[in-house]
Amino acid sequence: MSEDESTEYPEGPVKVNDNDFQETINEYPLVLVDFWAEWCGPCKMMEPVLEELAEEYQGEVVIAKMNVDKNQKVPSQFQVSSIPTLVLFKDGERVDRMIGALQKQQLEQKFEEHMN
Repeated sequence: MSEDESTEYPEGPVKVNDNDFQETINEYPLVLVDFWAEWCGPCKMMEPVLEELAEEYQGEVVIAKMNVDKNQKVPSQFQVSSIPTLVLFKDGERVDRMIGALQKQQLEQKFEEHMN
C-alpha cells in the first residue's frame, strides 16, 4: 500500500483490541485511542463527541476505542489507570495523552496541533 492515497479511512470510531492495536496505530497517520469501559459514566459522555469527530475528521484522523475490561495488555503498556484516557498517536508514536471527559474543541485543538 502506498502512502495515504490508498489508505481507506473507516466511517466512525473503530473498535480495537490487544491484537490489532499496533496495526491500527501504524496504518493511519493520526489515531486517537479512547480507553474506556461500559460502566464508566464519563466514557459514555464522550461517545457522541468521538462519533462527531470521527465523521468530521474522516480521512485525517481515526478514532479507535479500546474496552479496558476486555483488553489488559495495551492499557497496561500505556499505564492507563483512569478512564476515559485518550492517547493520540502520530505515525505510530504516542504524541499526546489526555485523561477525563474532554470537550470537542479541546480534541479538535489537539488534532490541529499534530496534523501535517
